[in-house]
Amino acid sequence: MPTYDLGGELTGWDLEGFHSGGDTELWKRLGAHEASVYDHESGQRINGTRFAVWAPNAQAVQVVGDFNFWSGDDMVLLPGSGVWSRFIEARGTGTLYKFRIQGPDGVWREKVDPMAQFSESPPGNASIVYTSAYVWSDDEWMTRRAEWQAHAAPISVYEVHLGGWRRGKTYLELADELVEYVTWQGYTHVEFMPLAEHPFEPSWGYQVTGYFSPTSRFGRPDELRYLIDRLHQAGVGVIMDWVPGHFPKDEWALGRFDGTALYEHEDPRQGEHMDWGTYIFNYGRNEVKSFLVSNALYWVKEFHIDGLRVDAVASMLYLDYSREPGEWLPNKYGGNENLDAIDFLRYVNRHLYEREPGVIMIAEESTSFAGITKRVDQGGLGFGFKWNMGWMNDSLRYLQLDPVYRQYHHNLMTFAMVYAYSENFILPISHDEVVHGKGSMVNKIGQDDWRKFATLRAFYAFMWAFPGKQLIFMGCEFGQRREFNESVSLEWWVSDLWGHHGLQQLFRDLNRVYRERPALWTLDNDPKGFRWLNADDAAANVFSWVRSDGEGDLVACVVNFSAQPHATYSIGLPRSGVWTEILNTDSSTYDGTNTYGNMGQVTAYDVPVRGFDASATVAVPALGAIWLHWDPTQQVETSAGGGA
Repeated sequence: MPTYDLGGELTGWDLEGFHSGGDTELWKRLGAHEASVYDHESGQRINGTRFAVWAPNAQAVQVVGDFNFWSGDDMVLLPGSGVWSRFIEARGTGTLYKFRIQGPDGVWREKVDPMAQFSESPPGNASIVYTSAYVWSDDEWMTRRAEWQAHAAPISVYEVHLGGWRRGKTYLELADELVEYVTWQGYTHVEFMPLAEHPFEPSWGYQVTGYFSPTSRFGRPDELRYLIDRLHQAGVGVIMDWVPGHFPKDEWALGRFDGTALYEHEDPRQGEHMDWGTYIFNYGRNEVKSFLVSNALYWVKEFHIDGLRVDAVASMLYLDYSREPGEWLPNKYGGNENLDAIDFLRYVNRHLYEREPGVIMIAEESTSFAGITKRVDQGGLGFGFKWNMGWMNDSLRYLQLDPVYRQYHHNLMTFAMVYAYSENFILPISHDEVVHGKGSMVNKIGQDDWRKFATLRAFYAFMWAFPGKQLIFMGCEFGQRREFNESVSLEWWVSDLWGHHGLQQLFRDLNRVYRERPALWTLDNDPKGFRWLNADDAAANVFSWVRSDGEGDLVACVVNFSAQPHATYSIGLPRSGVWTEILNTDSSTYDGTNTYGNMGQVTAYDVPVRGFDASATVAVPALGAIWLHWDPTQQVETSAGGGA
């Protein structure tokens, strides 16, 4: 008989926070941990691994693995905790294991560890003991992050599905290739679609079975740490999709974990997403709160993730989400709001912002639920940003119209300013817009390639100058023609072709100029940072506005979505003097015609137009955009009738 604590010296006292919902570092207690225990016979400590799992309704639990020929070692129930634990000698990193759980119905079920920090690649699913040995080299980045003010900073995000960016690449290979590409393009952040372990690749990671386990498809956890470290050293932040809204029904995963509805609700009217065939977390259960908040913090602390984009928030907020009458249960007040989920989201947002200054929480939320990005102490949910799905839907509807008909739908492109300051927005052109028959971005636009690429260039210039941060899905930056397919690489070869190459070059310059000009991002969430020059020129399909940083930096943007150029287009401007043309999407550099430009600058004279003290005449290309930057260093005569 062993003369040491079979439970691995874990006690019920260690789990009080877990049961109260207040343990936000649960990965340090449950799961598999290399540890040592005191042996009373030898007087020495013995090295091995302590396994611990929450299964409060189980009759018995065993740990099975490659160390016992998958035959099972009985685990010890820690009194009053519902947690079973077992110390196994001489086992450590690399050990494969699962839990065998006998439910209250007497049936034995094999389950993977909910807290596993490494897992087998599909079709295998065993959990793997793993202890990180990684030494980070991003101290400078982490110091800056703690002082970072996201809302007043430039943010342009490159959304990536690692398996489809360049098929077959590992974390280590991506640490060279992806870092080099994103740096060359000039994005401030990458956003990884979910990296937590998942069995079904076409789910893109949105049906998670290993919440604490980075997918082993691309390598080991420390190799993911290396990729993130390299991005940070290159000055690129890392956002990751996080999926607390649902989990799949795979019999070896979280569902009915100890033979009962442990992580989910028993009643399918509360506990299942019928459309997705998945379970819904029981957000009102304290242990589930500890599990999920710990998971969010785990990625931030253990992997230096800079932000979490929370998937499908609308499905969490509403009890009747995608349900017919009779298929859902109202809350205690008779409403359709999921009060437990609302409380949970406030908890996780508040906790992460307090614990990890500089981290950003982003909601993918498509309804008019108020206060998504309002502070928790002011009654909001506490997210830092929200995806602007309304802007995305309206703008894509507009783009798909023939230019002849756009004048009748001009408001689709201006309506976003009606509510622009109700939340802190990110403007997304994400993976969801180029899948499931929706067509790629380039193929959303009709007619010939000249119009397709010219329209895309104008649209992205519109997007990058519009209030809000920006997000673009991989492949859109060079106009990939086919829809996203996770099983093959992007069509990189087309990026050398006419139109595609020019679009890719435009994105590089959009990001460069955007980062250089504080007017384009400092006051994204303040009405003082934006003013329409002319929002009503529907007949010409032209939109024009000026951005300001409040400190004197000014950028005017004029976008023409008509197939006709405007050689002498009059605009009002807030300052007279020289305005330098810092971007023209019709430039030959971007495979444009190079026909309509402003010879590098225009001069605004002291002639009032549309409420502005000054005005200028500019050339705007067909299906093109220009950006003009006020240059206070160049003094010219600007009085009425004067010349440059």
